[in-house]
Amino acid sequence: MTITGTRSTGHRSLNEYAVIFTDYLAPFAVDGHFYVGGAKGIDSLALLWLAGRTDADITVVVPGSVDQQPVEAQQAIARTRGRIEEIVELRATDLGVPAYHSRNRWMVDRSGMTIGFPHGDDPSSGTWQTLRYTRDQGKPRLIVPV
Repeated sequence: MTITGTRSTGHRSLNEYAVIFTDYLAPFAVDGHFYVGGAKGIDSLALLWLAGRTDADITVVVPGSVDQQPVEAQQAIARTRGRIEEIVELRATDLGVPAYHSRNRWMVDRSGMTIGFPHGDDPSSGTWQTLRYTRDQGKPRLIVPV
């Protein structure tokens, strides 16, 4: 299962995200394997929630290396390191939009479904790009607007 979502999460409380994740991630967590991008926002919040509330396998994927990620994301990875099955560093040399899209495609290619948490409907966002890529691969997607 690929998790994708907005980096802008300040419009909701942590408790609201916990309820959303309980409703939309927990049903897939039993014997599940989640691919989570190592960015701030939904990536970090979902990682912390999954690691703290499920026994699901977790793979964190970053376009470059973990130390190039925002501090919030590095801290989430460090706090949950004992629960992360694998950290994949794709070693992109340029961390522009193409590197993040490549990371997202890498995760979708290895999972059977994508759960997306978009904020807004900007078609150029990484979340919507990942959801379209999932659709184009013929894989199911669950869209949970936040």
